[in-house]
Amino acid sequence: MTWSATEVLAIVEGMSRKTPIDWDAIATVAKNRIITTRELDDLGVPRKTVSDRTDPGGPWRRLLPGVIQLSTGHLTTEQRYDAALRYGGPEAVLTGISAARLGGLQHLPEAAGVHILIPHRSRCLSSRFVTIERTRRLPAPDCRAGFAVAPLVRAVLDAARRFRELDEVRALLAEAVQRGLVKPELLKKELEEGSGRGTRLPRMVLDEMLANVHSAAEGWAFRLAERSGLPPMQWNVRLLDSSGKLLGIPDGWIDEVGLAWQIDSRAYHLSPTSYDATVQRHSMMTAAGIIVVHTLPTQLRTDPDTVLEQLRGAYRLAGHSAHEG
Repeated sequence: MTWSATEVLAIVEGMSRKTPIDWDAIATVAKNRIITTRELDDLGVPRKTVSDRTDPGGPWRRLLPGVIQLSTGHLTTEQRYDAALRYGGPEAVLTGISAARLGGLQHLPEAAGVHILIPHRSRCLSSRFVTIERTRRLPAPDCRAGFAVAPLVRAVLDAARRFRELDEVRALLAEAVQRGLVKPELLKKELEEGSGRGTRLPRMVLDEMLANVHSAAEGWAFRLAERSGLPPMQWNVRLLDSSGKLLGIPDGWIDEVGLAWQIDSRAYHLSPTSYDATVQRHSMMTAAGIIVVHTLPTQLRTDPDTVLEQLRGAYRLAGHSAHEG
């Protein structure tokens, strides 16, 4: 094939002509100074410009495959979220600890990375600080702080499934439930409908919650009571006298013999007022013929066998008293 002089001149002129880059358009797309190489292509940025700017010493930085930070400074939390979602694709959704934090939870462990959900058909893989979870149950996202975020029920359980310590799961679910952000029944429903991976600890905690157990210490007591051989306990029951006056709300209660189990946090004993209230509640329950067992949280962890002996002995005593009455 032979090129004419006119055609050659047109090609040379086209190669030498530089197309101006629309930096305002780039700034609009890269709201957190995060953008993908595909978006730069669409905006007409030459690939050589991208390559030059992301070379060592350049003003940009490659964060993830196909994702670029338009600066080299410290990566903010928002930039990490933005980069993760752009990397995951247009249907990606934040979940886990990141989404739980955006959903309003405060007492969370520091997340080592950003956990996102993507459609099961996608072939995107985890990379650097992004943990990819492919799912057939991609939730309709909420929008929080400008990011696509899984509903809090899903986010909390996605985080809990990756915890390895029971008390971490207790703390996470307890904050979400006690602050009224989620309902334990909805957590249970989500757990039943979702993936079975990593659900053992969340199931244990939800069993406690649905039994009206409110704290980690009560959770330890709940597990101990399960292997005590005693009748099932009720938890956090309001005890009233014959006139309707509140006697107390013991952590554990066996109604058939009138046995109350109180888990005494050391925090109460640091406050004279709280300690006085504890003593008064004990006196009122005892005066009403209730046998009250007091246990420190540390005893549940360090000497559970002794606690069981005390609990069983108190049950026998309460049963004897009830029989005599």
